[in-house]
Amino acid sequence: MSVLDELYREILLDHYQSPRNFGVLPQATKQAGGMNPSCGDQVEVMVLLEGDTIADIRFQGQGCAISTASASLMTEAVKGKKVAEALELSRRFQAMVVEGAPPDPALGDLLALQGVAKLPARVKCATLAWHALEEALR
Repeated sequence: MSVLDELYREILLDHYQSPRNFGVLPQATKQAGGMNPSCGDQVEVMVLLEGDTIADIRFQGQGCAISTASASLMTEAVKGKKVAEALELSRRFQAMVVEGAPPDPALGDLLALQGVAKLPARVKCATLAWHALEEALR
C-alpha cells in the first residue's frame, strides 16, 4: 500500500469513527434525505442558509463506513461556501466517483474517496449524502 493510499485510508476511518457535523440542526432552512435500498444506508442532510451561503450543515442517519465518511467530508467541504460553489463541488466529486474522472486537487480530503470509482457497488454509498445536499439546495 502506498503512503498516499494509507493516508486516504486514515482519513476515511477518522471520518467514519468520528463524523464531523453529525446530528440535528434545529434551525435548518433546508433539508433532504436519501436511502440506498441495496445496502440500507440512510442519510438526512440539514442546511442553514444565510442568504446564499451555507452557514451551517449537519447530517444524521446510519450507513456504512464509506457513506458516513463521505457525508462527514462533504459537510466540512461545503460549510461556508455559496450554494453555487457547493453544487459545483458536488459535480466535481461525482465526476470523480461516478464517472472515474481524473482527481481534481480542488477536492482536498474528498480525494480519499477516489478509489470508490473502481467499486461500482459502493458508488451509491459515497454519493448518497451528496444527492441529498443537491436536493436540499435546489
